[in-house]
Amino acid sequence: MKKNIFIENINGNITSRPPVWFMRQAGRILPSYLKIKQTYSFDEMMQNKELAAKVTLLPLDDLGVDAGILFSDILVIPKALGLKLEFTAKGPKFHNALDENINIENLKFNPQKLVYIYNNIREIKFQRPETPLIGFCGGPLTTFLFMFRRNELNKDFNHVIKLFYKERKKCIKIMEMITEASIEYVNKQVDCGIDCFQLFETYCGIIPEQLYTEFILPYSRKILNAAMNKNCKTIFFPKNYNLGLKHLNKDICDIVSVDWQIPIETARTLLRSDIGIQGNMDPRLFFSDKKEIEKYLISLSGFGKKNTNWIFNLGHGFIPGIDVKNVNFVVDWVKNHNWNR
Repeated sequence: MKKNIFIENINGNITSRPPVWFMRQAGRILPSYLKIKQTYSFDEMMQNKELAAKVTLLPLDDLGVDAGILFSDILVIPKALGLKLEFTAKGPKFHNALDENINIENLKFNPQKLVYIYNNIREIKFQRPETPLIGFCGGPLTTFLFMFRRNELNKDFNHVIKLFYKERKKCIKIMEMITEASIEYVNKQVDCGIDCFQLFETYCGIIPEQLYTEFILPYSRKILNAAMNKNCKTIFFPKNYNLGLKHLNKDICDIVSVDWQIPIETARTLLRSDIGIQGNMDPRLFFSDKKEIEKYLISLSGFGKKNTNWIFNLGHGFIPGIDVKNVNFVVDWVKNHNWNR
């Protein structure tokens, strides 16, 4: 069987080029996905194992990426904790979202509410056993913030951050609950066949780096370590952690995914040499013409030659409206470029 470049790379082997996949690749920009979306809601796609598998695998066929990421959502954990989740056309919301009283008495983890996701993983691996599958969940801070979203049109979390400063012990208690539920969720994902696990701490930078490091990072580490303890490779995406990257090491994760607001060369100097790096193309660059895109890609040639433990990815997810032809161009360029390794 032909060795997969993503698997080889995350296992520490030198590959002829960086593997390539994209965050939010299973939706948003693919014409094939948007067509399915006309018939089925987001929740319907997640609940149907055949549809979930199909959407997960679409980017492998349509974009030619080296790995698939499970079609799911970070908010399945709050739902399993008892919050009533609705995916509206404008975004997710909870009908019984937490409020300033931070009542945790009604939060109780029901693992049965995640069983359908495990069935989805099994179906994906049944259909494409040779395809690397990335599982995931939300970071403790990011998941916590969304648990207060009652109105899908209100996108900021300022009121929640005020509570973090005012009622820190109560907030930390909820993050402990999120962590414990996430650990069981991660363990089951690995048991069902994922090849790699990524923790999405999208709102890491919403609080100062030192606060995240002191109060939240220990919980993120517990979730990532759950996968590591089952010999599953891990990727940590602490968006906007910036100088906090220096606190990360192989005891926390195998690979760090870097956002586009810090140069990848700078991130590499902050991270220890034995830890892998992923990222960090600005997804807005896809709106440029191919000459500008290629100029950016060429600028990475030296980095890619020196850093063999690098996965090409975005600094965040795809943005609606991106021309899929530009994405195909990037994937083909990464695959066909001579990285001189």
